[in-house]
Amino acid sequence: MPVEFLPDDQAARYGRFAADPTPEQLARYFFLNETDLALIAERRRNHNRLGFAVQLCTLRYLGTFLPNPIQVPQVAVRHVAGQLGLPPEVFMRYALREETRYHHRHSIIRYLDYQEFGEVQVFRLIRWLYAHLAVSAVRPILLFDLATVHLIAQKVVLPGVSALARLIARVRERHTARTFEGLSRRLSAEQRQTLEQLLVLPQGKWQTPLEVLRTSPSRVGALSLHQGLHRVEQIRALGIGEVDLSDVPEARQAILVRHAQTVRAQLIERLGEERRLATLLVFLQHLERTATDDVLDIFHDLMTSLALKGEAKRKRERLRSLKDLDQAALLLRDAVRILLNSEGQDVREQVFTQVSEEAMRDAVRVVDELARPAEDALPEALSGSYTTVRRFQRLLLQTIIFTGTPSAKPLLDALAFLKSMDQPGRGKTGWGDAPRSVVPRSWERQVFPARSEINHQAYTLCVLERLHQALKRREIFVVRSARYGDPRAELLQGEAWLDARADVCRALERELDPAPELARLRLELDHAYREVNQHLETNPSLWLTQDTGHISINLAALEALPEPPSLKVLRAEVSARLPVIDLAELLMEVHAFTGLADAFVHVADGQANVSNLPLGVCAALLSQACNIGLKAVARPEVQALTLSRLSWIAQNYVRADTLSAANARLVEAQLDLPLAQAWGGGEVASADGLRFVVPVRSIHTGWNSKYFGTQRGVTYYNFTSDQFTGFHGIVIPGTLRDSLYLLAGLLEQQTRLDPREIMTDTHGYSDVVFGLFALLGYKFSPRLADLPDQRFWRLDRGANYGALNDLSRHTLNERLIAAHWEDMLRLAGSLKLGKVGATGVMRTLQRGGSLSGLGRAIAELGRVEKTLYLLNYVHDGAYRQRILRQLNRGEQRHSVARAVFYGQKGELRQKYREGMEDQLGALGLVVNAIVLWNTRYMQVALDDLKSTGHPVLEADVARLTPLLHDHIHMLGKYDFTLSPEVAQGQLRPLRDPSSLEEYLNRIP
Repeated sequence: MPVEFLPDDQAARYGRFAADPTPEQLARYFFLNETDLALIAERRRNHNRLGFAVQLCTLRYLGTFLPNPIQVPQVAVRHVAGQLGLPPEVFMRYALREETRYHHRHSIIRYLDYQEFGEVQVFRLIRWLYAHLAVSAVRPILLFDLATVHLIAQKVVLPGVSALARLIARVRERHTARTFEGLSRRLSAEQRQTLEQLLVLPQGKWQTPLEVLRTSPSRVGALSLHQGLHRVEQIRALGIGEVDLSDVPEARQAILVRHAQTVRAQLIERLGEERRLATLLVFLQHLERTATDDVLDIFHDLMTSLALKGEAKRKRERLRSLKDLDQAALLLRDAVRILLNSEGQDVREQVFTQVSEEAMRDAVRVVDELARPAEDALPEALSGSYTTVRRFQRLLLQTIIFTGTPSAKPLLDALAFLKSMDQPGRGKTGWGDAPRSVVPRSWERQVFPARSEINHQAYTLCVLERLHQALKRREIFVVRSARYGDPRAELLQGEAWLDARADVCRALERELDPAPELARLRLELDHAYREVNQHLETNPSLWLTQDTGHISINLAALEALPEPPSLKVLRAEVSARLPVIDLAELLMEVHAFTGLADAFVHVADGQANVSNLPLGVCAALLSQACNIGLKAVARPEVQALTLSRLSWIAQNYVRADTLSAANARLVEAQLDLPLAQAWGGGEVASADGLRFVVPVRSIHTGWNSKYFGTQRGVTYYNFTSDQFTGFHGIVIPGTLRDSLYLLAGLLEQQTRLDPREIMTDTHGYSDVVFGLFALLGYKFSPRLADLPDQRFWRLDRGANYGALNDLSRHTLNERLIAAHWEDMLRLAGSLKLGKVGATGVMRTLQRGGSLSGLGRAIAELGRVEKTLYLLNYVHDGAYRQRILRQLNRGEQRHSVARAVFYGQKGELRQKYREGMEDQLGALGLVVNAIVLWNTRYMQVALDDLKSTGHPVLEADVARLTPLLHDHIHMLGKYDFTLSPEVAQGQLRPLRDPSSLEEYLNRIP
């Protein structure tokens, strides 16, 4: 492992003052107490006393000494000199005596109880590094920072930057080798031979067994489902799934999985034996989980498709039978009319005189056959699907292992019964023994045509449809599945929770005792109600109405904020000054001042020796973001842009983790710009979905006629900060409920931003979301479109809120919250520490609260937070305006993303989820590059306007947006060369709006 992993700027900051200490840092590290002063007073000369004191404070602050004390910032020297009553100028004399400094250094180390970085400390650091690498797979740069913090905490004087970097590189290399060796040793000789055979190309075949296994199905149908189940069986037959990998960090496994997933089998075969076997072992266990997920995705789509097709067929048949139904109904109408108009006792004879008994019986039979209650639509729609379902039912139940919540026990029993009916030695078990409690009322007519009779085809369809719904609700879980597994198994349990409980409470800023928490909520809720009631008559946007005997709250629509003439002029002046640039050049320029492409490392976790890699990375990013393919940006005359080189870079460098790392650089660069700070501090964010049609066959897409027409598609659910940067994105098949993914976006994002408030449209709302957000310290602020239908809750049953008393008539269950308070903290802590996936938890909690009442308790807490939010929402017009403004920023980002993603009619043409995530991740990264570039030049344009005397108001600056793209050329020209000046960090000249050329360009 080379030691060049450390960037020059980080190496230059190591053990140095990167900036002047802040007043708080001066007070903490550069304060001299009485003991310090007594030790310093032992030095005879002024310059020695001041130099000794400065070196002492430097060791406290940096954890090391500077090679030359002159490098200490003057603000620190003056601060120390002031405490000693000495002139700061005498410090320069101290720098001349190296021998004195060396002697003082040993005295300071003994006084502060520090230790030199000797053999004992090296041994201890190596042990610490091994322990850290055993539970994580952090990159070497981060490990370097962590080791520095550890040494300072242990009061060890920091070694030289090269010495520490080489030590870390050596330990990582040895640990990696030991990891591969340790993993391969877990395999038996037979398992080793089995894995090696996966890389051997059979005679007459064009794919190795490994390449066949890792090819996911792309069609939805009974045949594809059967093939997917057979694929799972083949993977399990290798006998690798039972090898215990629980002690291998997830991040380390992810690196090996990504490598095995993307490179050709021949490249895996060329790896060393230990690394090759370790890679295959980890990958095949991952492949079993993802293959199981693929099967369940196909099952979900197939059952949905069968229901839709069956419903369409049912409606067609119903239209054809309407004539017969009408005739029968009219005949029965005549008979009933006679019955109603008759006053005698011989009604039967009167009816049969005008309508024959045979015709009456035929009419009743027709009505019985054709008329259906509304709730019977689904059973009837699926009634013709038994032949299709039977193709995969036996293999599905034999291959997939289902578990579930207590409420799912009847369904699990029914699945076990169906499985047993296909066993060859089932004995005397018959359909009469089928569990009946699983059959809902809507299916009873189909399944039980008679009291003692059971329709086995209808029963099978009923059970599989119930399985389909239970998987969606996460009442049923699947063993060895990534997305359908049981989230409860990942929660902090037993001793692990007891050990982490205190730290979790501190991190969440919550108390373990629910009483003070509920008391605080009661006070907040009471104050909010009284505040709204007090200003009800003076709030022109808010009024109460009475409907069906109860009070409803109404809110006037927000009026658009007027744009002052100064804002319009400023917006036009800034836009007119932005330089015209090609998107390819923009990416290269952003790389020049952020190191964007440096975040893309080889999938094998090593630095490949490739010339001009940033050029190839930017070209690959552009091809994916613009949806134009690599051929459009390839240049055979440029070695770094040949098609083969770009294809290799796209496969080995552009992936989810490197895209996240590169995006974090852009977000951090934007965070430090003064103009971006005028728009926001990063504490506020919004979330919304961008829809893409996927015209190719894929099991990772969904239907929605509103967004995709007659085709299938995906939703790119992305998160936008108040600085206009996107900090995370999630690919969702179809248009699933957005609230499932809100929390995942905040907890899984890898940037320096820490948004505490998230804003969404109405579709992101639920009581559980409010509750979990509150537990984790976030504020949830959706824009509600159905305000009159919202319920307002109270904790104090006897409180008098005046006109709002009826509105707040619903009382919360405090006992439920108190009873589950520790479990709620345990769940929040598990989410905070990344022990459990947020999406799976949200699915489980929002479908009936199947975590032993925990979901209902979180929803109850969420009702408190929702009521607080609603009261603030209706009371504060500025708050509503702020929500609208942030949501508009997300919509503006979508407009820019659409302009960038122009290729192939704006359709996403990726079959597999990983390809979708990579391409849309590249799109989000390029949009962030545009935002950063625009912000940087807008700041220069504003400075230019100020220098010419143009009035620039802060209120107008806060309403500017960097989501502009008219000056960016995206079509047809892909030249990635930069001028030497721009490549070295200089800015391009601004446009001159008063020039003749600009005037002619503005003429339509």
